[in-house]
Amino acid sequence: MFFLDDKLNTARVVFWTAEATTDRRFARQAMPASSIQPILSSTSATCLRIKGTPIIPRNLVSPLRALPQPHFGGERCALTTSVIATTVVEALEDIDRAVLDGADIVELRIDFLKNLHAARDLQVLLKACPVPCIVTYRPSWEGGQYEGDEEPRIAALWTAVELGAAYVDCELLAADRFFAAAQDNVRRNTSATKIIISSHDYETVPSEKKLAEIHSRCVAAGADIVKIAAMVKDITEVARLEKLLIDSKSSPVEATIVLGMGEAGQVSRLLAAKFGSFLTFGALRSGTESAPGQPTLGQLRDMYRIFKQCPGTKVFGVIGKPVAHSKSPALHNQSFEAIGFDACYVPLLVNDLSAFLASPLFGGDSFAGFSVTIPHKEDALACCAVVDPIAKKIGAVNTLVRQPDGTLKGYNTDYSAAIEVIERAYELHLGCERTGTESILCGKTVVVVGAGGAGRGLAFGAVFRGAGKVIVANRNLERARTLAQACGGEAVALSELQSGSVKGDILANTTSLGMYPDSVDDTPMPKEAIRAGGFKVVFDAVYNPLETRLLREAKECGCAQASGLDMFVGQAAQQFELFTGKKARIDVMRRTVLNNM
Repeated sequence: MFFLDDKLNTARVVFWTAEATTDRRFARQAMPASSIQPILSSTSATCLRIKGTPIIPRNLVSPLRALPQPHFGGERCALTTSVIATTVVEALEDIDRAVLDGADIVELRIDFLKNLHAARDLQVLLKACPVPCIVTYRPSWEGGQYEGDEEPRIAALWTAVELGAAYVDCELLAADRFFAAAQDNVRRNTSATKIIISSHDYETVPSEKKLAEIHSRCVAAGADIVKIAAMVKDITEVARLEKLLIDSKSSPVEATIVLGMGEAGQVSRLLAAKFGSFLTFGALRSGTESAPGQPTLGQLRDMYRIFKQCPGTKVFGVIGKPVAHSKSPALHNQSFEAIGFDACYVPLLVNDLSAFLASPLFGGDSFAGFSVTIPHKEDALACCAVVDPIAKKIGAVNTLVRQPDGTLKGYNTDYSAAIEVIERAYELHLGCERTGTESILCGKTVVVVGAGGAGRGLAFGAVFRGAGKVIVANRNLERARTLAQACGGEAVALSELQSGSVKGDILANTTSLGMYPDSVDDTPMPKEAIRAGGFKVVFDAVYNPLETRLLREAKECGCAQASGLDMFVGQAAQQFELFTGKKARIDVMRRTVLNNM
């Protein structure tokens, strides 16, 4: 932390010195401003990179280095964050926060600093950071902020080397210029700074052949570590990035970093430790991401348990579009932790389900099971080698489990969870408890809004429990008729339901209307129509927000509420038991979802 000492009237820098990296205990040290001023040689220092070794000899008349920094020495993937502050004072604050939040490496994105004085500012920042730093001065032509001439930019990177930075990142397209600036001096002082040669493609993921060529060019340019990041438009492209990571194990470089950008590529960041990337990036806080699709440090550390991942970690995930809103990763990962199960659960933004499951990565044994949500529940049925009889009758699955022979078995846990929630709400409305085996829904009229996978589950579930009539309302009347015919119900247009002319005992919304963040002010059913319909119980499958507009207005009409949260936790508990073969901790699941709302 950088501050003014009022008593001494001098600027001081407070920095952390690692005493024990395992428990993150740190001792504060302060130094006067005079000691942080770099001693610059009147002649520019130059350096020589010797290929095949991280040692970069140089001849410095007055060495700037007060370090050097240690390298990351862990056997696992390094949790890394980028400091993108615009002032040195803010950068020092962010370094403090990054270390306290568990960062193994801090990337100093000095292209974000305004009025950069490379020698002065870098010495302050490097001295202040107790963990290894990557110094990056990214030009605008590679997605960064720097728009000036190359010569001072390259000079600043060499200043970082001279100061003893653990790592310096140089773009592949600038590698020749970078190493050309390090000539003639092989005599007195040396630095162990490791050079990361990086390549970024903000348009697409290159072909396997092209990725291999880029990696080879980085190695030939003199990289100690290779970093390749690419924009992922379709999640199946992540397989090409992970294949590169596997193939790079035989490369002469020390390590390789592979990162998929964008939401579709996020899985490469979340599972970086499992697949062997040298590091993965997490933002200090939401809104400070240095690249598209970057999770936060806290999410990587706590939700995805990056420190506990290993090659043998099983992977599960939720398949959907959209999927970023899902609380399933928080719920399942905390539940895995609660029983000591070595697994990680990730969000999977999927366009084409069959192509996704046919991918050599996602169709492989590492991915042991999936939750399936909108809009893939019906398509998932065709991707199963075996389907649970009830799921087959419903015509939709929300759970896929990898079998010993590598094929998938499909289940539907939606219908039973939703029906149980509705039954409890109806019993509460009547002030009675169920006796015997007969459902309280027996003989009742259930109106289902939506004819997708969740709608099918609820409609068939109502039939299984003895409902006297099932009415399906949908914007697309033909889809409503198809479902109604399959379950022996009736079909109406959504507009007819919204007019108040449809009567029933239970109203069940299975669409995403009312979901955070896009449609929280919307409802599939006007308040007046709820009252006119005479409904006793209103169920909403949307669980974020906890009380949707539909549920709020239903309560105002005197209806009992059936919560989407309870249904979500119930179906997830059944999935968890199918995934792990162990009993779910319902209390942990519910608490986790509430804590992440």
